[in-house]
Amino acid sequence: MTLVSPAEIQSQSTEAGKGLFARLPFDPFTAISGAVVIGSCAIVLGLVGVVGWLSLVEGLPGDAGKALTLANYHKVFEDPFVLTVLWNTLQFCFATLVVAMPLGLIGAWLVERTDFSGKTVVLSLMSIGLLIPGFASAMGWLYLLHPRIGVVNTWLRDLFGLVEAPFNIMTIAGMGWVQGLSLAPLIFVMTAAVFRAMDPSLEEAASTHGVKTWRVMMKVTLPLAWPGILAAAIYVFVIGFAAFDVPAVLGWGNRIFTFSTFLLSVINGSEGLPRYGLGAALSAVVIVIAALLGYLYSLMQRKAHRYTVVTGKAYKPKLIELGRWNIAAWIGVVLYFSFSKLVPLVLLVYASLLPFFQFPSLRAFKAMSLSNYYSVPWGLATEALGHTLILMFLTPTITLAISVAFSWIVLKTRAPGRKTADFIAFLPHAVPNVIFGIGALLAALYLLQSFIPIYGTIWLILLVFVVARLSYGTRMTNSGLIQIHKELEEAAQISGATGFGTFRSVILPLLSPTLMYAWLWIALLTYRELTLAVVVSSSGNVTLPVVVWSLWSSGGLGRASALAVISMLLVVPLIVVYWFIAKRRGALAA
Repeated sequence: MTLVSPAEIQSQSTEAGKGLFARLPFDPFTAISGAVVIGSCAIVLGLVGVVGWLSLVEGLPGDAGKALTLANYHKVFEDPFVLTVLWNTLQFCFATLVVAMPLGLIGAWLVERTDFSGKTVVLSLMSIGLLIPGFASAMGWLYLLHPRIGVVNTWLRDLFGLVEAPFNIMTIAGMGWVQGLSLAPLIFVMTAAVFRAMDPSLEEAASTHGVKTWRVMMKVTLPLAWPGILAAAIYVFVIGFAAFDVPAVLGWGNRIFTFSTFLLSVINGSEGLPRYGLGAALSAVVIVIAALLGYLYSLMQRKAHRYTVVTGKAYKPKLIELGRWNIAAWIGVVLYFSFSKLVPLVLLVYASLLPFFQFPSLRAFKAMSLSNYYSVPWGLATEALGHTLILMFLTPTITLAISVAFSWIVLKTRAPGRKTADFIAFLPHAVPNVIFGIGALLAALYLLQSFIPIYGTIWLILLVFVVARLSYGTRMTNSGLIQIHKELEEAAQISGATGFGTFRSVILPLLSPTLMYAWLWIALLTYRELTLAVVVSSSGNVTLPVVVWSLWSSGGLGRASALAVISMLLVVPLIVVYWFIAKRRGALAA
């Protein structure tokens, strides 16, 4: 009997596997993934390129004999109103940060660094709070603090005999307040991971020397977490540039425009002919601002070694005992969620039951009915709901399929340019999403209409939604794929599996929990998306949030409130499913 060593068996199996692959000059699965990556990168860069090209065209791009010019940029920097819009946007973004940053940081610190007894409640409500549409919260706050009809202002005027309303939510500060309350959960999610990963030895050393807790937090904890805090701040600042729903609901009526609302008025020709060149030039300026913010963050990353506190040594964080401050923390949590989510939504429901909004009274309650719900344009709403459901299914499905292709090429191959591809996939995260919407709209109108007529269809919205969610999808698939050890793939290849066979039999089952979680999250974000939808929608491809906005902007406040309530009720089952899956996956674990 001839004995064969295990090493020889593995060698023979490996040669057999190589023989199977040798039948083809390339791995088909990797080749298809590479083609998907190249095509996706071309689309992302193409949309940005269209914006850059049209910013150099004056008038309508379809006019013959148009030469490239910088006239649109002259208008951006010489028109006082455009400069006011940019200044409004910067103020709005700053106000949003001032509100969101302390609320999110305090919440993350309570959950990750203290023995606060309500951690699970905070984690659950913060995650679900991100899914509540911004336009719904803004509508509720308008009913609360409108200078004429707001409940609080009406009550204070009657109580103290005031002539003018003490509060006005329809200002830059008011818009920043509402947007900041909506984005505080995002700051929480992004910074909680930073607090969780930090080695607490430096904090414990400071405490041992008698330094008070609040000074430890200010002098040790926050400086060490600074890179993560800066990343969250830059991301929220970019979101402020792209935000449409809150500025539209609270500022449009007072002609307080920010970047997104002004951009929509320009391309829709609210005051005459559409000015696509001006909109493209303004978008190009914002791209430069976003690039500067990204460069600022890259400078911080170069100094990341100064903030390295996660080492190979095992450690167990010592939680700060809140003691009697636990009650104060509970009060703060209840107040935050009451005023940021509960009160605005209750007022939204209240307004949807009235023929016109009025101060709560016995007379008002007697006037309540379902007439606003009956008078909703149900034909249009049903059509829009159908479009929204199609997008909810296709957007996460296509986004994650493309994301898997990106992750496979970037992490599992040595293809040239893979790092560049990963950077391009991250571009929609760094550039305001509304710019990709403008690029897609202009490309559909002036470049694709003759041979790929997608303008006015949901496929145009689908394209923009997929591009906008590509950054999130690739980050999720990257994090999931990087945890799968290479030896599992090698074992499958030794058994003769092809690239696709390895992915189907080994990678996909292990990656499925991450894909399911990401699919639900993207689907929920797609359902509530207003900014991108309102930019590229027309009469034939409206979504449910766009119908709500159309009713609101045309003066139908009661009907808009009713449809907003219905839209939130429809998505509750999917939010519940997401919550249970996230809890099982550990995303909501205390």
